[in-house]
Amino acid sequence: MYSERGRHARGHEERLDNVSALPALEAFAQIKVIGVGGGGSNAVDRMIETEIRGVEFITVNTDSQALLRSNAQTRIRIGDKATRGLGAGGSPAIGAKAAEESEEDITESLRGADMVFIAAGMGGGTGTGAAPRIAEIARELGALTIAVVTRPFGFEGSRRRQAAEDGIAALREKVDTLITIPNDRLSDLADKKLPMVEAFRLADDVLRQGISGISELITVPGLINVDFADVKAIMANAGSALMAIGHGSGDQRAADAARQAIASPLLDIQIDGAKGILFNITGGEDLTLFEVTEAADIIMKAADPDANVIFGAVIDPRLNSQVRVTVIATGFESRQPISRGARTFVGGQTGRRDVVGGTRSVVGREGSASYSD
Repeated sequence: MYSERGRHARGHEERLDNVSALPALEAFAQIKVIGVGGGGSNAVDRMIETEIRGVEFITVNTDSQALLRSNAQTRIRIGDKATRGLGAGGSPAIGAKAAEESEEDITESLRGADMVFIAAGMGGGTGTGAAPRIAEIARELGALTIAVVTRPFGFEGSRRRQAAEDGIAALREKVDTLITIPNDRLSDLADKKLPMVEAFRLADDVLRQGISGISELITVPGLINVDFADVKAIMANAGSALMAIGHGSGDQRAADAARQAIASPLLDIQIDGAKGILFNITGGEDLTLFEVTEAADIIMKAADPDANVIFGAVIDPRLNSQVRVTVIATGFESRQPISRGARTFVGGQTGRRDVVGGTRSVVGREGSASYSD
């Protein structure tokens, strides 16, 4: 492990004589997560709270007040001329115009990324309207671009639902992979007495789990590691994808989590129709190789024998005696055959930036980064 802070000790700079033994910074995929609009920004803040590792966080909004509450490293207010910082008023057209107006700031924030996750709640103004243009910029910069978005709850009304469907259709054409989470199905995962405020938090948390389930396969050393090329092989030009999450505890925790995931109400169809499957088994420090193998076997048996299946196992001490399985199924409507992409890595930067009205300022730059081989 190498940390830039470790280069200074006891008041003097320590020489790194054995430089060749250290991994080059370029050897790590740079992953950026950009939350667009209120729902996306809330999801990003949840990720920051739960300390998702190895990614840079960005929030984009037309609402100045919402941005002030964000803890992201980079916060960008878009569409000053279109909205004056007062929000998009629920209009996707204004959200799209705001993104076009602030293309330069968005482009600069995404530059150098190998993989970009876009988180948004569809149906509102900023997330629905701006996300497709942000995705287009990310792909133009050469990043593997994955959107994880939610469909609105039924009680939010038909107008919002139709806006969401139009936004999802537009976004699908601009990303490599689109994972859509139907909020109404979250009720099958939660207590029937769950308050409405908690229901929206649950939706934010499912976005978080989906993104962390993919990103931590690459960024966190584990029992079984996956590299960026593996993920790209499954998710490049994959079209629409499905995501499911399972949890388990007790003696059969890994097997239970795997079975729960493949039977999840978030899955519209069975995973045996997928051409590509990526799954992540995460557990505490007591997670055993036998449990990983058991969970993997259950998912493999449910998949098409010819599917390209890639999985990893990650250790998260916070899970204690629990196991979590995240499954991403792709290739139901691939735009081109799944193939292993070339590995391209670009170095990055740290610190927090606020971009408001085209003016950039650096806030609380830490100047530290930790990398693990």
